[in-house]
Amino acid sequence: MFEPLGYLDMFLFGYYPYICGAVFLLGSLIRFDRDQFTWKAHSSQILFNEDMRFNTPFGSVRYNMRWASNLFHVGILLLFFGHLFGLLTPPSIYHYFGLTPPAKQLLSMIAGGIFGAMAFVGLTLLIHRRITIPSIRANSTRMDIFILFLLYIQLIFGLITIVVSLYHLDGVNMLLLGEWAKRMLTFQSGAVEALVGINWWYKMHLFLGLTTFLIFPFTRLVHVWSVPVWYLGRRGYQIVRQR
Repeated sequence: MFEPLGYLDMFLFGYYPYICGAVFLLGSLIRFDRDQFTWKAHSSQILFNEDMRFNTPFGSVRYNMRWASNLFHVGILLLFFGHLFGLLTPPSIYHYFGLTPPAKQLLSMIAGGIFGAMAFVGLTLLIHRRITIPSIRANSTRMDIFILFLLYIQLIFGLITIVVSLYHLDGVNMLLLGEWAKRMLTFQSGAVEALVGINWWYKMHLFLGLTTFLIFPFTRLVHVWSVPVWYLGRRGYQIVRQR
């Protein structure tokens, strides 16, 4: 029954996602409970608060690192929510709004290309700064470097899948990936079978994405849980000192 898929496919896309999900949730909870001091993103602005210059054949070019950080964070967040809604939105919902599978795929390719390019440019500059500025490099752990390059490779694979998608604009692959995600999330059988015939570029992109969730609790990425969303709903001003 599972012979066409192989044991590796069964493990990577049938069991590995649940392993990653369990480590992601339990690891984040345990780290918050026992290691709150490291529950933050260490700012490097105090170590290097200048615009970066690159020497090119056309002269010295200055890049504002605030723009680099904004490009990366905005791009990566939009990519995350785009993948989330893109994979988990039932076809009946976007059919209701007159969006066909080919049109949905084209929309995903355009949006993914824009957001992916934003994140790629921002992350390129951030990686360059982290590995070339001695003070920032000294303040970085091996895991800091590893997660940056993992995200970098993941972005590259994601951008490549856009090129691969140009050769089949019928939207079938998007439907199959969505079916896989739905079945995995709802613990239904036959999830791995949905990936039969899917190009290996998509599978590598999917595997790297799952791996990011696996190592998430052991990196600085945990600081995303601390986004102060509750500030948006608080009433009145915050009293720091009362006279």
